Amino acid sequence: MATGLVIYHSRSGNTKQMAEIISEAMNEASLPTKCKSIEDVKLDELVKADAIVVGSPTYYGRMAGAVANLFDESVSKHGKLDGKVGAAFSSSANIGGGNETTVLNIVNTLLVHGMVIQGDPQGDHYGPVSIGKPDDRVINQCKRRGKRIAELTIKLFG
Repeated sequence: MATGLVIYHSRSGNTKQMAEIISEAMNEASLPTKCKSIEDVKLDELVKADAIVVGSPTYYGRMAGAVANLFDESVSKHGKLDGKVGAAFSSSANIGGGNETTVLNIVNTLLVHGMVIQGDPQGDHYGPVSIGKPDDRVINQCKRRGKRIAELTIKLFG
């Protein structure tokens, strides 16, 4: 049976809240999914999951150092994430904070690993983004993304 993993780094709790919403939506869409702080993730968990969703606050238009460090360490698993489903999300303090560049930085890394990325023709095309605390719009985008990732993963992996 296919499984999912949502990993995040969060200081304020905003990115964590988004991660929990995405994970819950994936579980509700019949994809057993764990939600973990990036500090608690072991590299082998990435290899075991069929879908990996990564969330980061935006710092200077890029992902947090903790997320970048995990990706740096993931080089030892290069080739082992090929074909898995990947997705990203981000939060920032203000509207010009660089959310979209952060999401795209994460997506670029997932693509180098050979992962399958699904865009969204509605709402947040690259991945959910929040300005400050997630509002109703962000919550709905996170639920939608979680459901879509679960559906794609089940379609690909059963």
